[in-house]
Amino acid sequence: MKTEDIRVLVMRVGGTNCDAETKRAFDDLGAKADVFHFNEVVKHICILDYDALVFPGGFSYGDYVRAGAIWATGTVTKLRKDLKQFDEEDRPIIGICNGFQVLVEAGLLPGFDGISQIPEATLATNIPIGYRCKWIHLKHENKGNCIFTQKIPKGKVIHLPIAHGEGRFLFAKEKEEKYLQKLYDNDQLVFRYSTKDGNYANGEYPTNPNGAFYDIAGICNPSGTVFGLMPHPERAFYGWQLPDWTKTETVPTYGDGKLVFESMIEYLKKKF
Repeated sequence: MKTEDIRVLVMRVGGTNCDAETKRAFDDLGAKADVFHFNEVVKHICILDYDALVFPGGFSYGDYVRAGAIWATGTVTKLRKDLKQFDEEDRPIIGICNGFQVLVEAGLLPGFDGISQIPEATLATNIPIGYRCKWIHLKHENKGNCIFTQKIPKGKVIHLPIAHGEGRFLFAKEKEEKYLQKLYDNDQLVFRYSTKDGNYANGEYPTNPNGAFYDIAGICNPSGTVFGLMPHPERAFYGWQLPDWTKTETVPTYGDGKLVFESMIEYLKKKF
């Protein structure tokens, strides 16, 4: 598949943000990205006409009930058959921030045994409680399974921004050890919060900005084609978006966020 033939569907609902920035990232790489409201997709658009699916960040439906829960329920109810086929055909699905919350609530992540009927994890209220909007460091943990980070060497530390109030990744207490081992066994662990030097946060604030279990900031499903992360790669796509660009003699053309989108594009070019 040629880059210009790749079609990406970026969905949005009331409360979504960064859908335009996400579309711009794909457009910059030469793919064709469309943004449609979820209601339009349900009524007029078949997601199977697209090669990749994006659930962007924001606060869908005001994050009532739980963050991402309402959009997730609508998605699995109204798009169940096509979503299942999309997943089984290993077409890429990425959830960013609120999108990550949606994928977890919908049972697509961690997806140990396929799409689960009930959530296997959660993204809970930040500890300390409060909205976080800041730049953080992430250490790449994946060994190559995640198709969204194949251009990022294992162990590399990248710099991305967060903007969330409910990003604390958790498993049920009695399943923490079992599920963490599954993440490692399946190479599903992708990003952990760290210092600039690559030292793990070990749950310490502010390096771990939300109290996430095991400093988890991003995971993928067993096939590596469904990916969720709390930070926003689309907000670190260009060099001029970086927080310290005015302090550098030469502003880089791109930021670390580009690597996520570029990895997905390369996967599609080779697979289809």
